Amino acid sequence: MSHVFLCDTTLRDGEQAAGVAFTAAEKVAIARLLDDFGVDEIEAGTPASGRIEMEAVAAVAALGTRARVTAWNRALISDIDASIRAGVRSVAMVLPVSDIHIRHKLNKDRPWVLNRLALALDYAKSNGLFVCMGAEDASRADPDFLIEFALLAERYGADRLRFSDTTGMLDPIGMFARIRELVSILPLPVEIHAHNDFGMATANAIAAVRAGATHVSTTVLGIGERAGNAALEEIAMALKHSLGYDTRFKSAALRPLCQYVALASGRPIPAGKPVAGAMIFSHESGIHADGVLKHPATYEAYDPAEIGMKREIAIGKHSGRKAIAFRLNQLGLNVGDAEAAAILDAVKWRHLSEKQPLSDEQLCKAFETIGDVSIAI
Repeated sequence: MSHVFLCDTTLRDGEQAAGVAFTAAEKVAIARLLDDFGVDEIEAGTPASGRIEMEAVAAVAALGTRARVTAWNRALISDIDASIRAGVRSVAMVLPVSDIHIRHKLNKDRPWVLNRLALALDYAKSNGLFVCMGAEDASRADPDFLIEFALLAERYGADRLRFSDTTGMLDPIGMFARIRELVSILPLPVEIHAHNDFGMATANAIAAVRAGATHVSTTVLGIGERAGNAALEEIAMALKHSLGYDTRFKSAALRPLCQYVALASGRPIPAGKPVAGAMIFSHESGIHADGVLKHPATYEAYDPAEIGMKREIAIGKHSGRKAIAFRLNQLGLNVGDAEAAAILDAVKWRHLSEKQPLSDEQLCKAFETIGDVSIAI
């Protein structure tokens, strides 16, 4: 497999994060940014939830994106009709497959689920729709029932099966085993939809790809229900640099996308957030800074320029002499090892008192205290 397909659900599952609400204009802007980055599918929302949502999904569908636009549905005729009215030609339909969901959420049984699957799929396909059939809580389902559900979905014309780790219960080894078994039996492409309740969504999604999943469900910054989903930016860069896949995505478009979603969702990006964080290419530790200055690949998995960032040598408690000399030389001050060593204690005390790396101005002032300074001209 040379390419893994990204099916982004920021506009649906991402927006379901508590407190997040996108306007129609924000949904359109995010969809454009997703399309510019190069995702393969955009899950735009749930038209059946009301007029406002239907109009927003319709606006996204009308963009004419290269990416397929999909609407999310329960396995109900009324939901399918609402998606058709919104102008989409692709739907993601969902039914629970774990007994805990079937019994306690729906108060139904397994035969009811299979009957509902057949009725909804038959109706959707008779209306010419592309259908991704979602198996909700698949990670806690009886494996035999999941296979029965999946094969029935294939029989009634589903175009893809979505395996949902709805509560993030699986670990990467367990995920690999479950997906490997599923793809060995099912002729349909399999999509992995991983939640992050235990911090394993990205790892689980990558394990699923290793096991044969062809599609990955993502959200920008990993926003979503509870602890969120597999993060688009993490998955895309891991596919390219860790797994070596031909991603065809525009890496430089990731940060503008992440920054806009952070603003629209009201969820600031943590400084150390993989791929999107402001300080992921900041090096302070003396050993690390020395290594990076000698050869960037010693401590950087990829070139920061790929995502529009620059390497920074942060000056603080853990800095070494070479990092201090390097930064001061960049600022036009000729500094030797002895002078850098003399500055080091002042730097450490300043960082401890202020709890943040020194600014260039603070570093220069610290340097001025050690005596004569030769200014490079």
